[in-house]
This record gives sequence, C-alpha cells and structure tokens, in this order.
Amino acid sequence: MKTQATRNPNAPDAVNPEWTDAMFAQAKRLDDLPARLQAKLRTPGRPKAEVTKERISIRLSPDVLAVLRATGPGWQTRVDTILRERFAL
Repeated sequence: MKTQATRNPNAPDAVNPEWTDAMFAQAKRLDDLPARLQAKLRTPGRPKAEVTKERISIRLSPDVLAVLRATGPGWQTRVDTILRERFAL
C-alpha cells in the first residue's frame, strides 16, 4: 500500500513553472541587488529571539480551549502571558 501520492516528474507544475527565456532575461544575480536586499536574502527566516520558548504538549478541557482559541490569532502567546502573571514571573 502506498502512503504518498506518486508525482509525475514530467507533469506541469502550476506553483513552480519551468522558467522561460524571458524570465531568465529578467533575472538578476544576487550580487546585482541592493545591499539591504542581499543581506535579507542571505539570512532567511526571522532573527532568533534572545529568549526562546519550549514546545510542549498539554491537555486542556475542550471548553477552555474553545475560549482561548476564540480570542483569535496569538492565543498561545496570551496563555503564556496569563501563566506568567499567575505565577508572578
């Protein structure tokens, strides 16, 4: 039994199409870009935080989780803030 879909390497890829001659003609080398953009492209991702958090697994009651998620994006950070305040950290 196959667990992954088999990809046809010859099928067109809508997300990453094969480059045309016109695309190659418009392309620029990294060295030809402004220094600020070069630096950004050479260091992908966001900067590492001074204080990093630890990934854990926690089991919460469905009603508690629903209330937390209902507060919108960033609810995990708000849980961290609530716990820090509760334990006076």
